[in-house]
Amino acid sequence: MTLIRTQLLSQETHPVHRPAVEVMDAAGPQVCDDMSVEVALAVMTAARTARLVVCDQDDQRIGLVTRTDLVFVRDSGARTDRVRLRDVLPGHGSSASPAAA
Repeated sequence: MTLIRTQLLSQETHPVHRPAVEVMDAAGPQVCDDMSVEVALAVMTAARTARLVVCDQDDQRIGLVTRTDLVFVRDSGARTDRVRLRDVLPGHGSSASPAAA
């Protein structure tokens, strides 16, 4: 008789069963929505990540921005030292938003 070894997968090892909070944590570092585009790009470079989780003043997650989003805003000619991440998030209604442009 041959023994067959079985292994049960836990929730941590199976990505389908990961809670949404863990998926968002894996998205990148958390930053506040009042951070400027220039500072956010510097944080991305330092953290070696391509996206940031954006939180409001109450530390509630309100969105996700990518390096592509921020580079688009920077290259649009906007004053990126004055444009905040809340202005870049889709649905927050700003002329600097990639979705609005």
